[in-house]
Amino acid sequence: MSKLAPAFCLSLILAASALPPVGNAAEGGATRADAETMVRKGAAYIKSAGDAKAYADITGKTPQFILHDLYLVVYKLDGTVVAHGANPKMVGKNLIELKDIDGKAFVKERVDLARSKGSFWQEYKFTNPENKKIEPKAMYCEKLNETVVCGGIYL
Repeated sequence: MSKLAPAFCLSLILAASALPPVGNAAEGGATRADAETMVRKGAAYIKSAGDAKAYADITGKTPQFILHDLYLVVYKLDGTVVAHGANPKMVGKNLIELKDIDGKAFVKERVDLARSKGSFWQEYKFTNPENKKIEPKAMYCEKLNETVVCGGIYL
């Protein structure tokens, strides 16, 4: 694993520090199928309950939107977080410029992919809060109106 670079983005560290304990699918964590199902469930809930209630429930860590290391994050297409199932402090923050350890602007890529593809898998590196190591992560996302609903797993 890569060591944490001194110039690593403070926002990424703060975001990771509040995440629930995780493991990968081989260790009993969520799977790709779990992520796809959770994102679809979240998008359907947003449509039926309305933005305000659904975002509050997702951010409030409602059990229906948490599975092992899987939680939902919803971004506006400008990169602003409107719901975050692991870290409520991220809500309202624009993370469009956030980069992983390799310099990948993963939030920008995520919203660009939402605009062009609608639904997709994206890979990047993120701090695993359980072991504090940078690990590969895969995020499944679906565009919903002017937002993108995402759920990720550690690989």
